[in-house]
Amino acid sequence: MTFNRRTLLGIAPFACLQVGAAESSPTLAPTFPTQAPELAREMVSVSHANIQRVRELVKAQPALAKASWDWGFGDWETALGAASHTGNREIAELLIAAGAPPTLFSAAMLGQLDVVKALIAANPGAQRIPGPHSISLLAHAKPGSPVHEYLNSLGDAGAPPLAPLTEEQLNSLPGTYVFGDAPTQRIEITIVRGQPQFTRSGTVARNLFHLGDLTFHPAGAPAVRVTFADNTLTVHDPAPILTARKL
Repeated sequence: MTFNRRTLLGIAPFACLQVGAAESSPTLAPTFPTQAPELAREMVSVSHANIQRVRELVKAQPALAKASWDWGFGDWETALGAASHTGNREIAELLIAAGAPPTLFSAAMLGQLDVVKALIAANPGAQRIPGPHSISLLAHAKPGSPVHEYLNSLGDAGAPPLAPLTEEQLNSLPGTYVFGDAPTQRIEITIVRGQPQFTRSGTVARNLFHLGDLTFHPAGAPAVRVTFADNTLTVHDPAPILTARKL
């Protein structure tokens, strides 16, 4: 094909538009149109304390104010939930302003007594529902505040007591438990400051709360059971879903 001056002038604007569009288009995540999971995880992580990064992420993608992440076993946490249980008012208010739906937990942290009372009155027993990582509603309220005093007066807004573990029981738990040949098919049970922790290779450690007879539930997952017997670890959710043998 032969190009003359008129032909070039005719296609030049279109060519410029195409080049400009290509240069200005952002790189799409493989999960598009779903937002990138790594961004959701980062948003929830930084919402515990890093307000500068929270501002940057919300400015870049406002919908991240509503981000949530499963830390393990269904221990879902939202960005606002992270700010709420760490008592970070500034981050919580920023997230709510950006579109994060307020919750009973955020209201407790923010000292909104009327809201807390109304939600519990409308949903009897709601004060017993744990938040992310099994953190109680009472623990979200500032000690000495009217919300804390009100929740404390209910008698059941705090964390339920755990069954004690003897030293012998505690010492029987640590080790590597395997359920396959792949490097990731391993579970490490460790004890950190007297607290058993469950870590699958490549994931985040999860605290285990003792219910009695070496039966535990993972943090944030009260319906899940992790049992130990005869050097075997079994996960029930609620039916048995995994059995691993101790090396």
